[in-house]
Amino acid sequence: MPEISRFYGLVVKMFFKPREHEPPHIHVLYGEFNGIFEIQSKLMTEGDLPGKAQQLVLEWLALHEDELLKMWRSQTIGKLPPLL
Repeated sequence: MPEISRFYGLVVKMFFKPREHEPPHIHVLYGEFNGIFEIQSKLMTEGDLPGKAQQLVLEWLALHEDELLKMWRSQTIGKLPPLL
């Protein structure tokens, strides 16, 4: 699973199709915790990330939603800047 970004101990990744399923989403790892977030709704649909980590992911998602959707659709996954 290609890594898209890394910040504050969070690692953001995205799988390529056809292994993945709609809707567009990202996987976030944080130590022994993980979460799956839908890109457009910004809901965590699976996982056990702590609240503070979820807030950081939501802030980062708001900044990069367009780029993430473009990656999902084109299946050309690259790096995005971390949350500062």
